Amino acid sequence: MTERPMPTEEGILAFHKRCEDFYPADAVDADIVQQRAWYDALCAAFDAPPPAGMAKAGGLVAGRIPVRRYRPAEVTSQTRLFYIHGGGFVVGSLESHDAICAEISQAAGAELVSIDYRLSPEHVWPAAFDDCWAVLVELLLENHPVVVIGDSAGGNLAAGIVLKARDEGLKGIAGQALVYPGLGGDLVSGSYVDMARAPGLSTADVAYYREIYKAPEDAVHAYPLRAENLAGLPPAFITGAYFDPLRDDARAYAARLALSGVPVEFREEKQMIHAWLRARFMSEGAKAGFAALCDAVRRMANP
Repeated sequence: MTERPMPTEEGILAFHKRCEDFYPADAVDADIVQQRAWYDALCAAFDAPPPAGMAKAGGLVAGRIPVRRYRPAEVTSQTRLFYIHGGGFVVGSLESHDAICAEISQAAGAELVSIDYRLSPEHVWPAAFDDCWAVLVELLLENHPVVVIGDSAGGNLAAGIVLKARDEGLKGIAGQALVYPGLGGDLVSGSYVDMARAPGLSTADVAYYREIYKAPEDAVHAYPLRAENLAGLPPAFITGAYFDPLRDDARAYAARLALSGVPVEFREEKQMIHAWLRARFMSEGAKAGFAALCDAVRRMANP
């Protein structure tokens, strides 16, 4: 068996060890209830207090989709931010990314809306996508520009709804920020091979999450890399992690956007593993990556 690829930065290694204390490497072999319990405990362990003056309010979109609105003490932009959490379409909630959402909202000086979309396996494709789409449409109807942000599975959903908005002629999306997104790579080449046993996420895990989500192979909005035409999409900020089987999805999508004439800013965090957003208080690399994400969102929201 090939040697397991591992970063050398002490902070991210400590983060990985702490994660595995909560969420074992073979978590996908457990039942869904157990997976969610582990993930909730992990998220709670990395929680952080909101910035001073941050207001939060819950609500429902379309009478059924839970959302949470964040408003920083100082609002400098009328742009709305829409955050879609990761978790393999299986885990995650309004709570799991609460601190991340609050900090991005604060950094950008803009109101942010997060979503509690339906999860698999109880709700397979296109349930999560449809929920995210409904919230995006509602935000666009408020007549403010929108920046769509997502990490991991949330990055997939973010890219997909932005593609659909272009396909349907919806205007008003000011930008998209995709953080270690899974975008439909082929699982048998590039980083899916090189990083098949990467810490934090394996290629087998990716395959599991795809299988449980059950998006058909021809559903382009579920696999944005398979879209034939990426022209006309809003400006993008894409950040990947080197030690991550999803690494080349981020690389390939950024390259294709650039070749299609879309303004794109790309970063690859050389010492990071999947889910490094949560390591921003433990790892210098994660801290720098999160600062770059916040700066990109701030610039999109304050052109």
